Amino acid sequence: MDMVNRQRAIISAVEAQGTVRVSELAKQLQVTEMTIRRDLSELEGKGLVKRIHGGGISARGRFYEPTLTLRNTVHIQEKQRIARSAADLVRDGDFIALDVGSTTYEVARCLTSRRNLTIITPSLLIATLFVNQPDIRLILPGGIVRPGETSMIGELSHRAFEIFHVDSLFLGVGGIDARAGLTEYNWDDAQVKQAMLKTAKQTIAVADASKFDHIAMVKIAPLDVLDILLTDQPPPPSMAEALEKAHVRVIVAE
Repeated sequence: MDMVNRQRAIISAVEAQGTVRVSELAKQLQVTEMTIRRDLSELEGKGLVKRIHGGGISARGRFYEPTLTLRNTVHIQEKQRIARSAADLVRDGDFIALDVGSTTYEVARCLTSRRNLTIITPSLLIATLFVNQPDIRLILPGGIVRPGETSMIGELSHRAFEIFHVDSLFLGVGGIDARAGLTEYNWDDAQVKQAMLKTAKQTIAVADASKFDHIAMVKIAPLDVLDILLTDQPPPPSMAEALEKAHVRVIVAE
């Protein structure tokens, strides 16, 4: 395994477990402990993990927003399973909104061969998938482009989403918590999501299990704004109970 894939595997392990041990990673990835220590040092220098004695822990707190580049490299299989299930919920002729994010990007990829769709998205990365698709009408809301995330933010984006009534909104989130609800790392992105929520007939959150019981910096909305949570694993008991009380249907992607 080369360095890039090895470090991706380390990040995935940290995100899934919270804490990793050098000895366990070395055995799992079939390299020396010295190699793992060097990888952890490099990842710490990039702000992706924190070194501790004998291992590493997640650097992600409520104020730390993982880059889109990083998010596109972790939990890929889970996100692709979620995306395929999400695409099954879209019918020809639908008008849908695709939020920014790595999971919604995978949803978009599953829709590129579909016909007769109208898609509005604040994500320039998602927009590039559809710009030359003759059977798909693409709408960009305008606004200020947020570097790195390539998302459109600001008043123009808010206004655009407030005047369009979409059949389904596929929403990305930074965290899902039984008490805090849906949260995001960036205030500007959260405001655009709130505008999207106002006029969607159906809201579907697409989120892998790493988002469960995590609270990001900014509140988007309570759980009851959702119609469906599409994920890769059953939620933990406390969250499952909160979702049931909020009348949210949970779909676990096969």
